[in-house]
Amino acid sequence: MSDYLAKVEELIAEHRSIRDSVKLVGDSVSDQEALNSLRSAGSDWVPGRLESLSQKQSRLKQTLSYLEEGLRNHFAREEDVLPLVLGEFLMRALRLEHQEIVKTIDRARSVAVDTKLEGISREALESQDAEIKRTVDGLCRLIEGHADKEDLMLETVKVALDESK
Repeated sequence: MSDYLAKVEELIAEHRSIRDSVKLVGDSVSDQEALNSLRSAGSDWVPGRLESLSQKQSRLKQTLSYLEEGLRNHFAREEDVLPLVLGEFLMRALRLEHQEIVKTIDRARSVAVDTKLEGISREALESQDAEIKRTVDGLCRLIEGHADKEDLMLETVKVALDESK
């Protein structure tokens, strides 16, 4: 059980990292750095100069890719460690949330990729700007809410694992 306690503590630390630290982990960007870049890319998306928007669009696409890669790695670690300590039904619920997060990242990427900047009217740019900001904000809330929920479960499991040492 102490092996599982260590793994649960690692997952809790990863969740803290999602919120608190900016680090490169191996060949992927940390979840927090990707979230910060995602927020920044979304808030910087202001209709104006076409070349500036094009750069921001490219940064948003790249950030979404980093975010997806980091979260897929994190989800894989959770799905390897947590089934024994959470049980079948909680694990199934977490997997469904993981899938929803990945789908939401795909939708956000689609919004960024499908935005054609050349020849678009100012009104259309403003509408697209609002859609991108909504998508980015929703994605951030979804990820952070999911991490909060997992933290609550993991802290509860940690108490039980500590007790059984």
